[in-house]
Amino acid sequence: MMDLYSIGEMVIDMIPGSEPASYLRRAGGAPANVAIAVVKNGLKASLTCKVGNDDFGRFLMDTLKENQVKQNVPELTDQAITTIAFVTLQEDGERTFTFARKPGADMLLSPDEVKESDIADSVIIHAGSCSLSASPVAEATIKALKTGHDLGKLVSFDVNYRNLMWNDDQQACADAVKAILPYVDILKISEEEVEMLGGQEHIQDLMKENQIAMVVETLGSEGACAYLGEEVIHVAGRKVKAVDATGAGDAFWGAFLSSLRIQGVEKSTDLSAQIVKNAMEYGNISGCICVQSKGAIDSLPTRETIEAYIRENK
Repeated sequence: MMDLYSIGEMVIDMIPGSEPASYLRRAGGAPANVAIAVVKNGLKASLTCKVGNDDFGRFLMDTLKENQVKQNVPELTDQAITTIAFVTLQEDGERTFTFARKPGADMLLSPDEVKESDIADSVIIHAGSCSLSASPVAEATIKALKTGHDLGKLVSFDVNYRNLMWNDDQQACADAVKAILPYVDILKISEEEVEMLGGQEHIQDLMKENQIAMVVETLGSEGACAYLGEEVIHVAGRKVKAVDATGAGDAFWGAFLSSLRIQGVEKSTDLSAQIVKNAMEYGNISGCICVQSKGAIDSLPTRETIEAYIRENK
């Protein structure tokens, strides 16, 4: 049994090198980062994605293998090159993106490649909005979320808005996300993305309307806030020097979902305020460790690292 079935983009992150205008190749993509974070927490994860039949695609498949993530679609495509994201870092560690995706291989994942048996063999089904931005991967993602919902799985979704993937059309992303919310149990959203779905004051209305068990809002250096039924649970951020924020949200979410599993959560009715608070604190530590070094996957901490940090900072 897999703890996590993740679906969506696995891409090449080109991050700034030490020389001016130079880049370093890194594996990235939010659904891939979350899957690898879950394995680094001692659990089992699989990824359903599409990469190109090129050196970059083979590098990404090798990365999954090295990190012991099961690849549900091992075939490489000749129809497009592996998607590339060029990352520009600001002085405060925040980043902007330029995508080589016209088309990119991640867009070509088809619904036929989403197998009910893989979903049935998993506890949590996870996706994000980037894979709703193009066909046929959008239809594949919707199929995975609906199948997970119909099978009674714990369905997780990250709004993760990237304006370039949506041609600066935030409303198109909001509409696509709203369409899948009835399948979602746990929704991750950033403070910038809250307005896309109706604003802070309407979060609990959105939950009731779509029968979402929990919304977790990440607040950057201020921590995170969870809405669980009528309860609001806040965990403060930890002050560290940020070197690179790439992958920090995925480090938080991968660790958050891992903590839920470590605490025995299998479905939304298992969630309690204490379990969620524990998971938020655990995820927060994972995120703050991640931002202190460059790159996403290389910076994802293991369960041992997170637990050592907790012991040292009691």
